[in-house]
Amino acid sequence: MFNRFDSSRTTVARLLQQGGYYTGMIGKWHLGSDPVGFDQWTILPGQGVYRSPVFHTATSDTTYTGRYVTDVITDLALDFLQQRPRNKPFFLMMHHKAPHRPWDPDDEHAGHAAPQRIPEPVTFWDGYETRTDALHENTQRVAADLTNRDLKLEPPAGLEGQPLARWRLLKPDTVAVIRDGKTVTLKGEALVRWKYQRYMQDYLATVQSVDESVGRVLAYLDKAGLARNTMVIYTSDQGFFLGDHGMFDKRFMYEESIRMPFLVRWPAGIKAGTRSDAMALNIDFAPTFLEAAGLPVSKEMQGRSLLPLLHRRTPADWRTSMYYRYYHDPGDHNTRAHYGVRTRTHKLIYFWKKDQWELFDLVNDPYELHNLYGEPGQDALTAHVKAELARLKREVRDDDQLADVQLPNGVDLPLTRPRKP
Repeated sequence: MFNRFDSSRTTVARLLQQGGYYTGMIGKWHLGSDPVGFDQWTILPGQGVYRSPVFHTATSDTTYTGRYVTDVITDLALDFLQQRPRNKPFFLMMHHKAPHRPWDPDDEHAGHAAPQRIPEPVTFWDGYETRTDALHENTQRVAADLTNRDLKLEPPAGLEGQPLARWRLLKPDTVAVIRDGKTVTLKGEALVRWKYQRYMQDYLATVQSVDESVGRVLAYLDKAGLARNTMVIYTSDQGFFLGDHGMFDKRFMYEESIRMPFLVRWPAGIKAGTRSDAMALNIDFAPTFLEAAGLPVSKEMQGRSLLPLLHRRTPADWRTSMYYRYYHDPGDHNTRAHYGVRTRTHKLIYFWKKDQWELFDLVNDPYELHNLYGEPGQDALTAHVKAELARLKREVRDDDQLADVQLPNGVDLPLTRPRKP
């Protein structure tokens, strides 16, 4: 059952609104409850759809017949900026549906992407040797799990209703395509390569629409004289596997999915070209927004402001490891529950319902192809990373399954409390 977000909780929008900001939320909300802390909000129901999308407000629903969802979200965001009160600073969250599955580009962008051939990633043909059962059991493989709907295949003539819905969910093991004027039936490796190209062409086409959306917003800020003093942040949720390890979704704690983009434009506050290799988390976003706005950070928040990093002054006590947890089991695409720790050099993942571990040396094995857990000579490293995992679990007060992190004899478990920003 989908969990509804508890709107009584403290949120960054509510704090900014209380601090005098005019606040807005437009696009994908996907939290099961109405947004709170916003002067104006217009959201998609659930994930929403790409074409002729419906949007909810506090008082009405509107269907944008014939429109493409990225364009509608952008137009609504620009309306918010143009109609905002001029006597208040503003905070706007513009959340796109794209590039979420099923990756439906509009006609213009689909045409741009179709002729391209996308290089396959290094790990596309990963056979999962040495890895846990959890990875072997996943059902988000490009080779076997993309559906007729994902691949935009044409249904048989006359198919309607429930039979059509079932056909769209089928995972084809052969596909007929036209090449050099002839019909060719693809199967095996040739079909897998074709599926990857089809997936990536659509994915990149939807991303291109988002790129143009961001460009429209930046252009408005420039034209309106707002660019210098407006902090613009581009980020997302987990990254998608773009064929990495043969997969097409997310959730697993591997590098391609655990990393998120975080780009900032703020001419008055950040020098252009600034980069940081420090470890940032999404729990840091709210403290960053509040500090930039000159407002106090709530004691309920676990993260730390990123402003020192953006000013090239990384604190000496900045984190050097991070904790991750995926709760669902089995989750979408049969992803198994797991948690883990990533340090600057290593990663430890525990599939706790299966009682199986994976340990990776990210310096010598950046693609995470060789599981070191249980190998001779890895006892000291394993003990060290397990201790750090247990410490982080306590720090974020994730007590569930804490007993499953069994430490070797002689390894102490530090009892630390969450560090205040």
